[in-house]
Formats: sequence, C-alpha cells, structure tokens
Amino acid sequence: MPSSSLISPFSLLFLLSLSSAHTVITLSTSPSPAAPPLSNPWQKLNHLATASATRAHHLKHPQANTSAVKAPIFPHGYGGYSISLSFGTPPQTLSFLMDTGSSLVWFPCTDSFSCSSCNFIGVDPANITTFLPRLSSSTKIVGCKDSKCRWLSPNVQCDGCRKNSTGCNESCPPFKATYGSGSTSGLLISETLIFPKKSVENFIVGCSIFASTEPSGIAGFGRGPDSLPAQMGLKIFSYCLVSHEFDDEPVHSNLVLETASGADASTEGARMNYTPFSKNPTTPKHPAYKEYYYVTLQKITVGGVDVRVPYKFLVADAEGRGGIIVDSGTTFTFMENQVYELVAGGVGEEGGGELEKQVGKNYSRVAEVENLSGLGPCFKVSDENSFTVPELAFHFKGGAKMALPVENYFSPLVDSAVCMTITTDRGGGGVRPGPAIIFGNYQQQNIYMEYDLENERLGFRKQVCNNK
Repeated sequence: MPSSSLISPFSLLFLLSLSSAHTVITLSTSPSPAAPPLSNPWQKLNHLATASATRAHHLKHPQANTSAVKAPIFPHGYGGYSISLSFGTPPQTLSFLMDTGSSLVWFPCTDSFSCSSCNFIGVDPANITTFLPRLSSSTKIVGCKDSKCRWLSPNVQCDGCRKNSTGCNESCPPFKATYGSGSTSGLLISETLIFPKKSVENFIVGCSIFASTEPSGIAGFGRGPDSLPAQMGLKIFSYCLVSHEFDDEPVHSNLVLETASGADASTEGARMNYTPFSKNPTTPKHPAYKEYYYVTLQKITVGGVDVRVPYKFLVADAEGRGGIIVDSGTTFTFMENQVYELVAGGVGEEGGGELEKQVGKNYSRVAEVENLSGLGPCFKVSDENSFTVPELAFHFKGGAKMALPVENYFSPLVDSAVCMTITTDRGGGGVRPGPAIIFGNYQQQNIYMEYDLENERLGFRKQVCNNK
C-alpha cells in the first residue's frame, strides 16, 4: 500500500478555479502500458522479480502518514492488472491498476500532469490520458476542515482556517503517496464515480500532478477509509485473474463489486474455501499495516511434506513482524529469506529448501539461469509437458487449503529451463518488520478470490478465468 504524507506547497492555483440499495457492479480489467523492451525472457523475469521484491520492501516498510457492478480486468506485461473507471460530469474514463495493498484512488490529472521515468517502463509520457477537472461540473476541491482530508494526513494543520474567523476556504494540503515502484503527488478532490447503473457522489480521489514511474492511476482496494470498497460501502468484492500468458492481449476476466451479501451468484455452485481475515497490527510506527488483508497461515506443504516454518513468521505480532497478506499489486509472492530457504532453496546454492530437495532428485539446477532471472531454484527441463513437481500448498486457519497450479509457481519453459516464481530479498535470518509473506498476483492466476468484507473472511477456489 502507499504511504501518504504532506509535501511542501507547489503551484496548484489553476485547480482553485474549478468551479442502501442492493447493487452488484461487474468491471473488467483493461490493459496497462506495454512492458519495457527486454532482450530475452529471463531479463523480463528478472525485471518482475526485482519489482516484486521492491514492492515487498515498501509494503513491509511503508512511510508513515499517509446490486452487482462488473468491470473487465486485463493483465499487463509489467506484472499488474487494470480496470477502467469513469469519473466526472460528463464522465471521463481512465485506466487504473487494481491494488489490494493500498487504499487511495488517484488518477493522472490536468493538462499539467508530469510523469518522470515513465520511459523506463515503456510509456511515452506524452501519451498518458489524464482527467481534466475543467471539463467536469462535479469537481470540487476537498477543504482543509473536511474530515476526509485527514484520511491521508491525520495530523494536518489548517493554519489559514485558524486565522480566518469568518470562514475557511483553505484546501486540503497536497498529498504524496509512495509505492514500491514509484510515487505520486497532487491534491484531493471530490468527484462522481459513475457505473452503468450506479453513481457514487462525493467520491474522494487524488488528482495527481506529478508522478514517478506511475503512468496509470491506481484504484486502492485496501482496508482504509479512502479505498474504493470503503467509499462505495461494498459488502463483497471478488475477481478471477487470467493467466499472465495473456499479458497485453485483449483477454479479460471480471471484477465484481457487491453492495449487499449474496447479490451475485458468482460461485457457480462450486465449493468455496474460506479463511477469516486476521487482526491487523496497530503499531503507530507503521499505520499502513492497518490497510492490508492479513490472513492466518498455519503451514506450507511441498509434496505433502510439512515445511517447518517457525510460528513467528506465520502470524503477525502486535508490532507488525511476520504474517501473510494478500496483495494484487505484487507480481511474484515474496517470502522472508528464512521462509524462502525452507520452502524453495537458495538462489545459486545447492540443497536447503524442501522443493529443491524433491525436484532435485530428477532435475539438475541451472545456476546461470538463476543469475539471469533473479529467480530460483531453476531446473534444466527438456520437455515442459513431462516436467513433474510436488504440490505447493498453503494451509489457512479454518481448514482452507490453497494448492497452487504448477504454472502459478513455475515459469514457462525457456531455453530448456524453468524457475520457481517466488522471490525474496536475501535479507538474512530472523523475522523483520512487515509481512513475512506477501501473496502476489502471479500465484492468484486462475483462482477465484472473494473478499467478504461483511463477514471478515477471504474465500477462494480454482477456476479458469478467461473471458474472451
């Protein structure tokens, strides 16, 4: 999730001239910008592995302060999934990355929007679509005295209001939101969020003026008051992510938003596995932890063998050390180094992890591929169809078991090699601040995920997600 804080004032004067039904909303995700041109598949995997580890570092160390509707969800080459949302009167439609690890909803805004380092991820800043407040009759700037101003900056001081005894026209101070991949800053505005059969007025959204390596808006689905689920009053939201093999292709699945329980018969009669959301850490040092979706992991098995992961890594303590969160904004699942070595094995090393022990009986490690991809263990494979690996399964509180399809934890065959698509930052032993495991979207492919906010539980089941 992003961390949010005040930034020093900058020129936003042009903005100052801006003048309990049962609903199910289904959205589809739309393509993100193309991935950067990379010379070979291993370089792309290395890019995604690095991005996943960087994202994990941010989630673990966030900076302080900061009826049914369906929408299509599209996968993208840089590892994310996006949806289209419409804001304003008349509506303007933009693309947003769906992110369960953050709460703020923001979009590139005004003709003056500037994005630095966007060329690095293959996006021409001149081609970024922005929201134009001057074309919307429903745009309003959030005032400093508005309680919603404190969603991002709890300790904001309205100096101008204290000096003006007859009234206060001071706007909410500029915000800055930081992500693992970049940052954005701008001003909070109130707008109308529009769906085909439903509108949400006075929706608080970030009007971003400057961004770094963040060319697309982000729709935060976290647990904060500024998130899309919170502002819409959702009881349930759910999605089913198509395979990354369709990255940047017009293949999508649906994101379903429900304002009443049981509104959408999306489970299609299949058995759902449920596990309760666990209590979030409340450490003042990292208030961002309160916005994550924590669940209780009881054990990890490889080929039916229990991996003896110490309890302190599986369940978060009061200070936010350990535990597992579910994050659609991370590509490859992240594990603290000690957990990773117990489950998988060390990159460039022999022995160690349970998966390496079992797979290594039939396939040899490929150190040069591990160095190129930043992943591991990697194995030499002559035929992808004959490659057999032990089942990797996560066992959650309440008896819910998530056994991953092989394609969710191993890369496709490239140059006679495959690699495990779980990453770490090689940070040494011991449990450190922040989630010990961050369950990313690569491991969620073709798994129907249901966030039951009313009953405080996460549901899941295997499902082919393609909706061509």
